Amino acid sequence: MDDYRRIADALAAEIAAGRLRPGDRLPPQRQFARRHGIAGSTAARVYGELVRRGLAVGEVGRGTFIRAAAPSSEPALAEPARARVDLELNFSLPPEQPALLARSLGGMLRPDVLADALTPMGAAGTRAAREAAAAMLSRPGWSPDPGRLLLAGNGRQAIAAALAALVPAGERVGVEELTYPLVKGIAARLGLTLVPLAMDECGVLPEAIRSAGPLRAVYLQPTLHNPLGVTMPERRRSEVAAALRDLGIHAVEDGIYAFLRDGPPPLAAFAPDQVIVADSLSKRVAPGLTVGFAVAPEAIGDRVASALRSGGWTAPRFAVEAATRWLTDGTVAALQEIKRRDAAARQRLVREHLAEFAVEADPQAFHCWWRLPAPWRADTFVAAAARRGIAVTPGAAFTVVAAHAPNAVRLALSAPPPDTLARALAALAALARSAPEDTEIE
Repeated sequence: MDDYRRIADALAAEIAAGRLRPGDRLPPQRQFARRHGIAGSTAARVYGELVRRGLAVGEVGRGTFIRAAAPSSEPALAEPARARVDLELNFSLPPEQPALLARSLGGMLRPDVLADALTPMGAAGTRAAREAAAAMLSRPGWSPDPGRLLLAGNGRQAIAAALAALVPAGERVGVEELTYPLVKGIAARLGLTLVPLAMDECGVLPEAIRSAGPLRAVYLQPTLHNPLGVTMPERRRSEVAAALRDLGIHAVEDGIYAFLRDGPPPLAAFAPDQVIVADSLSKRVAPGLTVGFAVAPEAIGDRVASALRSGGWTAPRFAVEAATRWLTDGTVAALQEIKRRDAAARQRLVREHLAEFAVEADPQAFHCWWRLPAPWRADTFVAAAARRGIAVTPGAAFTVVAAHAPNAVRLALSAPPPDTLARALAALAALARSAPEDTEIE
């Protein structure tokens, strides 16, 4: 066995035995090499192996730390005893939603209608679905052409098809330095290299796009960015659009949360020939029965449609027929309004319970970004929260380069009932006020 693997196995055993604990800092690599009588390159491989196994995390300028252990199976906050408060996934299912959705589906149970809904369908969907979706996606300053609208199984598939159509395998895609985690998985499957782009309080910096080197496309979240909640103002959108035109590249604009906020027109309004808009019904309605949308410029629409077909990402007809009914009878519009009010109410709970901390959020978003107070580190905070039955997402999940992970967590606010969310936020606030060493379970 290679020396570095033998040493990594020994350290893994130390971690399993509890002699190295979550949050412990490993010695600098040179010191570790001298202590073990190995070369510096071997020490680097040992640390790399621990990171690869998920046992350690490296942070630029700080060192290498033991990662948090798996969450306890006996959470302490929620009742009953084995319940879990999920602040990782954002899915809003208000109590009135099932009745609203069911009201529209009765007609689909007729045998002739159901038989038609069970047949296959192409990426263009139906005219009725395209027109209904285009009306839903329209915002002040931008109304998509129904003829340019394509349908996918969900928003992730719309994003994947757009990237597959724009970027050959092995090429580079620019993304915000904190980005939607599943885009990393999409890029890996498509063989694309993600390039992090610097941001400020207005979103991605146009100069970061210009100076990133050769890019084939960029993926951006201009409205209610996940995880930061940032919304690009119009001036920044115009500047980004100019950079896209000057460089001759396209953008995939993720508008999944845009329905929650009154804001500027989408980036596509500023660069209609450069931007593919990707959206879905996952947040507006539900992830369990959803449809994704891609609005593509005319010049590349056929490529996106081909990617949807070849990837197996076209929408099932039953979901499209259900969605068309919900869109045309006002159900989706009603749900959007319910969820906008709900998001605002949940953000008020965040301000009430976390006011003393460095929390960044839009008052209309379903998530917030919490820069943790010293001496907490994201890994140890996530582990301590899990022992209290609360699942939160560490900042590392949103970074392209693991070593650049910020000391922060994202809280997804939409899933728990409001009273459970309030209790969870209060528990997290109390946790953040304590010292990490005071929270360990004996």
